[in-house]
Amino acid sequence: MTSGWVQKTKLSIPSLKDNTADTDRLIQGLKPLLGTDNIAVDLGLMKALPDILRTADYHIRCILFKDGGRWGVSGILPANDPAPILGMAVDLGTTRVVLRIVDLTDGRHLAESSFDNPQLAIGPDILTRIHHADTPDGQTYLQNLIVTGLNEQTALLCAACGYSITDIYQMAIAGNTAMTHLFMGLDPRWIIREPYIPVVNRPGTHQASRLGLQLNPNARVFIFPNIGSYFGGDLIAGILYAGLDQQEETAILVDVGTNAEVVLGNKNWMIACAGAAGPALEGGAASMGMMAGPGVIDRVVIDPKTHHLDIHTIADLLPVGICGSGLIDLAAQLFLCGMLDIRGKFASAACGNRLKDIDGLKHFVVADMSEAAVDHDLSISQADIDSLIRSKAAMYTILETLTASVGMAPRDLTRFYVAGTFGSFINPVSAISIGMIPDLPLNCYHTLGNSSLGGATRFLESRDLFEEIDRIQGSITYLELNVNQDFMNRFSAAKFLPHTNPSLFPSVKIPG
Repeated sequence: MTSGWVQKTKLSIPSLKDNTADTDRLIQGLKPLLGTDNIAVDLGLMKALPDILRTADYHIRCILFKDGGRWGVSGILPANDPAPILGMAVDLGTTRVVLRIVDLTDGRHLAESSFDNPQLAIGPDILTRIHHADTPDGQTYLQNLIVTGLNEQTALLCAACGYSITDIYQMAIAGNTAMTHLFMGLDPRWIIREPYIPVVNRPGTHQASRLGLQLNPNARVFIFPNIGSYFGGDLIAGILYAGLDQQEETAILVDVGTNAEVVLGNKNWMIACAGAAGPALEGGAASMGMMAGPGVIDRVVIDPKTHHLDIHTIADLLPVGICGSGLIDLAAQLFLCGMLDIRGKFASAACGNRLKDIDGLKHFVVADMSEAAVDHDLSISQADIDSLIRSKAAMYTILETLTASVGMAPRDLTRFYVAGTFGSFINPVSAISIGMIPDLPLNCYHTLGNSSLGGATRFLESRDLFEEIDRIQGSITYLELNVNQDFMNRFSAAKFLPHTNPSLFPSVKIPG
């Protein structure tokens, strides 16, 4: 991997005619390889350098990092030393944190694990955590939670693979703006207060030990940049992973998490926005909603004639709840079978005895307790459906407003990337049927999976991407939806199934 973070070099051997100091000799040897004079070596590495160079007969492997325009060296090993040189890619999610070990010498992916973000103990959402950071010692406590979690899980993953934490010389972290601030111990309070200003948009590269991380003593941590308060480094990583910034054709990337974050563009320009469309689309706002896991309903099919429900659960267990993809399937199937009308209201005659009145609110029973692994009926309420419709309307309106800002319409798109766990499981036909995403040919939709982790991994695979990430961050224009009147007008029209203008969704066969 010629453009990797590990650089082999054979330095000239000192003599009476060449008495260049060891550190200067190293820097001179690296200058032509890196094409720069701006190279620095830490004091800790200087102390070990004389012995390493002589043991290696001046034939070495250098582990590099970059901080702004300056190159640095975080480790030196003899060229023939078989010791592993590793990096760690991190998707710093609000709910879930994912780790991946990458071999810095050849880019191989060696191991992966995930764990619940320890900050969930304070609250499931960013807003709760930011308010907690305002309490005495709250900010320090939140930082300690995530740093301790990263240290523990990194050590466990390394041990499971036979590696040491000191084998990790570089970490790349991608997370939303608030998560990045809480990880770094930066005050997040102004992120949520007008005019919504973060402490930093380009956190850069930092010594791991200064952040409290237990890796190689000289290890460096690169933190992906963000675009303001609501468009974070996880999306920058996603753009990098999708290659959106390298494409001739205009494409769109959507990541649904706490918010729906969207970027539209190509290699010449990009425009982005974010809006509150996430929780209901992930199943989080439904009374029986939950994160994907064993026994959670992820797919639903309803027979249009008999109205029999065929539900599928993860791991084929008895149902315990429903996740976002299952909820979208369910709503689409109910609508296509005439059990929901265009306003998203339950049609009593079509729903039959599955429709029950509980505390004055209509509930549709998806699985009664005899069919479920819980001691009550699993049902979806009218309020749940209303919440889903508001969320799907927000999602479509975000896409419509963003494309309109550059003179396009959603139907003009030919490439549509869907990122995150949401994108991995969603059925595009169902999402189109309820008017959540544009009615495009299915081959236009491309699932990226965990694009945040993918982008962090790509960074560890190639040092050439350092500047590309900087270019991506600098080329994005952010569209503020909170003050966009077009958004509010379009939102009202999108609160119907699939839309007040059915010609936007020609493939959807509206019942009746």
